[in-house]
Parts: sequence; structure tokens; C-alpha cells
Amino acid sequence: MEKLALLDYVSIILYLLIMAGVGLFFGWFVKDIKGYFKGDNTIPWTISAISNFMGSLSTFVFVAYAGIAYTDGIVGVTVLWCTVGPFIFAALVMGKRWIRSRIITPIEYLETRFNNKIRQLFGWIGLGMRFLDNMVRQYAMGVFLMAATDLSFVEAVVFSGIITTLFTIVGGVWAVIVMDTLQFIILLFVSVLLVPLSLEATGGLAVLMENLPEHFEWFNGAKGQPLWLFVYYLMVLLKYNGNWVFIQRFYSVKDEKATKKLGFMSAILMFVFPIVFLLPAIAAADILPNLADPEQAYVAVAVYLLPAGLLGLMIAAMFSATMSSLNSEFNVMSAVLTNDIYKRLINPKASDKRLIFVARLNIVMVGAIVVFGSLFIGKLGGAFEANKILTGLFAIPLSIPLVLGMLFKKTNSVGAFFSVLTGIFSGLYFNIWASLSWEVATLTQIVLCTTVFFISGQLLPSKKEYEMRVNNFFYKINTPLTIDEIEHPDPKFRKALGTIFSIAVALSGILFISMGYHSIHVSSGKIAVIIGVVCVLFSLLLKMYLFKVEEGKNSLKL
Repeated sequence: MEKLALLDYVSIILYLLIMAGVGLFFGWFVKDIKGYFKGDNTIPWTISAISNFMGSLSTFVFVAYAGIAYTDGIVGVTVLWCTVGPFIFAALVMGKRWIRSRIITPIEYLETRFNNKIRQLFGWIGLGMRFLDNMVRQYAMGVFLMAATDLSFVEAVVFSGIITTLFTIVGGVWAVIVMDTLQFIILLFVSVLLVPLSLEATGGLAVLMENLPEHFEWFNGAKGQPLWLFVYYLMVLLKYNGNWVFIQRFYSVKDEKATKKLGFMSAILMFVFPIVFLLPAIAAADILPNLADPEQAYVAVAVYLLPAGLLGLMIAAMFSATMSSLNSEFNVMSAVLTNDIYKRLINPKASDKRLIFVARLNIVMVGAIVVFGSLFIGKLGGAFEANKILTGLFAIPLSIPLVLGMLFKKTNSVGAFFSVLTGIFSGLYFNIWASLSWEVATLTQIVLCTTVFFISGQLLPSKKEYEMRVNNFFYKINTPLTIDEIEHPDPKFRKALGTIFSIAVALSGILFISMGYHSIHVSSGKIAVIIGVVCVLFSLLLKMYLFKVEEGKNSLKL
């Protein structure tokens, strides 16, 4: 497989410089710990939805799901659509509850709903699970970079881990979310660029479908079977709605209406784009048959089809997907370490300046642990299998009490405690000793955890003080926010946000044009130049719109 050329490295470096500028900009605006972790509840639902979408991707999609698409075809899209349900469920049910809970971290909710012991239990086990989950993402990024560059796997993991950690440190959740939006633009256009090129290389969609007919059957292969899909969809529904980053997006917007729009827009994005992302991997089965590692299908076809410069943009896009996901994860993990552990247990009187310093220090620690642990993920059978195993062991036991505790009042801390223990021990048993299939084992685990959670609440009476606290909590999450509780951003900040965003989009467009012009003699170069022009025009239109809005507000004041 060919590697990156000098021009590719130039495009990657230029891209990282654009992202660094965005991060530094938001670092200047962060004044307190609420702004660092919640964005002062003023984050627009549109970019929060895009950030949610990007946080659900990472290179894991372009490694693990691309491997499924290469092996089994369109069923890779069927499997990836599992992410649509959680967003719809959050839009209809969970989102408004999270924002009404008035929390800074998801762990904070657990003490109010259950007690301090449950908060600590979920905090420590949840951190462990998040570390493992992010190790899988970091591992996928290492595999991707190793396949496209001259870096070894260890060098690729360490390099990408350092870059991701540094970007997360600078500006808090605002920087994470706006960088996610910019990275979405690059990822979208580069992915769209690869689709016609891969189809052209196969002779067209009709030829590809004729050459690989089984790859276009929606339920092809072991992962396309109805029971397997049902259990996987159910597992992801629980995992996402118990995911700290997922929850953070919903309580960081301004009101209940914004949470609903955020959820539905995220669902639409996750329904539309999987086919765009995975079609090149399906085509790779025809273009590059018999790859030794199917999880390298996407990067292999990108290296095969894209000229110098544009390949660098593709790597930047993949890097951006993982950086988006890990940025969000590192931020919310640091929030838990800072707010729920340092501030609560070590230094309750810490100033905002001190808390932000500790938060950034925690991000460095999180990044270092994730990088080190990702070096060993390959021993679990690759990105997809590792993610599936770790989700069963930790995500399901932790998500069931967290999600159901928000919905059902007649449950208590004893049920939450034993539900977690039941889930972890049954997960260990099913993964190590039992001979059951994955789908039967996982469905059994979900039923066991849910049953224990509800039975404990029914059989074991709660103290009156606890019942009163729970009643007050449910009253709060069923009561809409008041006008005084809805935050509004500083107009100067909103104007500066629009300006920095339009500049970054324009620079991204210029990057596309310059790299595409180098290969203007081929179709990929022409498409890249067109994409760049669209980005520049979009940035100009955005700036004109913002100017008119500002001008209109000034005229009203006069």
C-alpha cells in the first residue's frame, strides 16, 4: 500500500493549524467552570447536533463499520443505523429531562436521584468504562494512521493522542463543539469526494451490484440476522442514552425545544450519511479484494484513489472524526474528575481559576491513560469486537439504572447497586465461560439487569426522606424551565463566534482549492476545487447574514 506524500503532510498540518486557531479563540472566552463544561447553556442546537453526530463517529466508523461493509456489504449501513433510535428517543423523552435537571455532570444527577454512594460507584466504574471505550477509538485511529503513513502503530497512537489532548485542553466544551462543526464540513466533503471516485473505479454502481450481489442484501452475513440486529440496536439505545457525552449535549443547549431539535437533527444526520461513509468500503471489496485486514478497507481505497494533497485531506478528515469524538469524551471525563471528585472530595472551596487549571490537568491525565491502554486493544480481536465486549461488560450495567432511573420513580439505590453488579458479573460469565451466542448472552444480560433494578425497588421499601427527595427530583424534571433560567449568550460573543466560524470555513475552502488545483487534470482535483469554492461562498454568505442581523439589531436600538 502506498503512503502519504509530502503534499499530504502539508495539508494535514494546515488543517491542524486552522483547528488550533479555533481552540485558542475559545480559550480566551472561558471564564468559569460552567462555561468550560456546559458552554453556559448557550450552545445553539444546530451545532450541538452536528457535534453530537461527529461524537458518534470517530475513526471507529471508518475502521470497524468499514470492515463490516467490506466483508458483508450494505449490512454495515444497517448496523450503523443503530444510532438513529437513541437520538429519536432522546428527542422525545430524555432530552428535556436532562436540561430540567440543572446539572453540570451526569454523575451529579445520580446523587440526587439515588444517593452519594451510587454517585461514587457510577463515577469510578463509569470513568473506567469511558477509558476503555476511548482506548478503542484511539486504537482505531492508530490503525488508520499506520496504514496510510510511515508511522508505526505505537507512533501513530502516541502522535494522535497528543494532538487530541492538546486541542481538548484549550477551550472547553465551546471549542470542542465548534471544532466538531468545522470537522464535519471537512469530513462531509472529503467523504462525498471519495464516493464518485470509488464507483468510477468499479465501473459504476450497476456493475458493482452485479459483481457483488450479496453485498447489496440488507440482511447479509451473521450481523444481518434479525435477532443480532435487534439486540445490537437495543444495546446501543441504552449505551447512548447513558453516555456522558451524549447527555452533556442535551443539557448544554438553552431550553427544552432546543433539545428536541437537537435530537431529531442528529437522527437525520445519522440516517443519511452512513451510506455515504460506507459505500467506498463496499466498493473496496471489488477494487481491492482479499485485503489481509478488512478494517483497513476505507484507508486502503482512499490511498488507492486519491492523489497527493487530497489524500492528506482525507487523513485529516478521519483524524478530525476521531478528534471530535475524543475531544468530547475527554472534556466530559475531566468534568467528572474535576466537579465530582476534586471539587467534592479534595478541595470544595477551589476558585474557578483553580478548577479550570485542574480540569486541564485532568485532560492531560485522561489522554495519557487512553493512549497507553489503546496499545493493547488489538488483543481483544479488533476495534468492533473490542467495543462490543466492553459495552456488554460496563455500558449496559451502568446505563440501565441511569436511564430507567430518570423515567421510573419506583426504583431505588439498592436496585441500582445490584443491577450494576448483576450486569458486570453476568457479562464476565457470558464472555469468558458461557457458550451462548453474543446476541442471546447480551439479551439475557439486559433482561437480568432490568429485572433486578425493578424488583429491588418494589421489594425493598425506601426511607421517607429518600422518597421526598425523589419526589422533588421528579417534580423538577417534569417542570419546564422558567424564563429566568434560560441563558442568552453575550451578543459580542455571538458575533465573534460567527466571525471565527466563517473565517475557518473559508480557510478550509482555500485548503480544498489549493490541494485540488494540484490535481486539476483528474476528476478528483476538479471535484475538490468545486468543494473549496462552495466552502468559500458559504463563508461569505454566512458573514453577510451575520452582518445583516447585527445591522438590524442596531437599527432597532436606534
